[in-house]
Amino acid sequence: MLLFVDIPSNCKMRAGIAYLVVLALIHLFTWLRANSLREITIDIEGSEINIITGNIFKQKGLKAIAFNEYFDTQVDNVIISKESLNGKFIELELKDSVEALDAHIANFSFDDGDIVEAGAQRHIGKKTRYRLGTICVYNDFLLTAFARFDTKNRANLTMPEYLEFLINFWDKVNKIYAQQSVSTTIFGSGITRIKGHRTISDEDLLKIMLWTFRISEMRFKYPAKLTVVIHESKIDQINLLDIASVKNGV
Repeated sequence: MLLFVDIPSNCKMRAGIAYLVVLALIHLFTWLRANSLREITIDIEGSEINIITGNIFKQKGLKAIAFNEYFDTQVDNVIISKESLNGKFIELELKDSVEALDAHIANFSFDDGDIVEAGAQRHIGKKTRYRLGTICVYNDFLLTAFARFDTKNRANLTMPEYLEFLINFWDKVNKIYAQQSVSTTIFGSGITRIKGHRTISDEDLLKIMLWTFRISEMRFKYPAKLTVVIHESKIDQINLLDIASVKNGV
């Protein structure tokens, strides 16, 4: 049944203004909420996913750090930028020496197929190239081979390679997480270039990460969870309300 209210002619103007004010207030409230949101929790196939603003190094459990496909550790603003997460991990968070980290990577028991090339022709940097998504466990860090390097040591990926990395990464995490919580940043949100997608946003990258997680076999068993940590300087570029309102975040 439809209800109609007969508004007196001398009140129609005020009623119309009041209606517009209410709509404006609703819009303002929604806008403020979307822009002030700093964390959300979503469920993907039974796994708890927290998307938060913060510092990945302060998270509990395992923390994923993206390296290049050679697991280089040379922080010199040529191979690794000092401002990158990779560089900050090596220079500020590494408790052992870089030499000890190199030895650990060299002696780590990788799966068959993880090493795709030994003795690569490079003027500087390591010579062993690893499959994208390969993980080396180092204390409570998951060092992962993420970016390909061109001849000028610039980090880049194609979109198919980005998807390949994520599928392989989730598969590796599924095998080694041992019911520990895992934290990661938005892969590709930095100096890594995705060919043909120069304008791709951090929100788009986050949605791709969530989508590949959903189609993978990776599932966190309670109380373990996945946390995607977004830097304070980037959170305003991501509409968390939109992600939270969509089923499975994508």
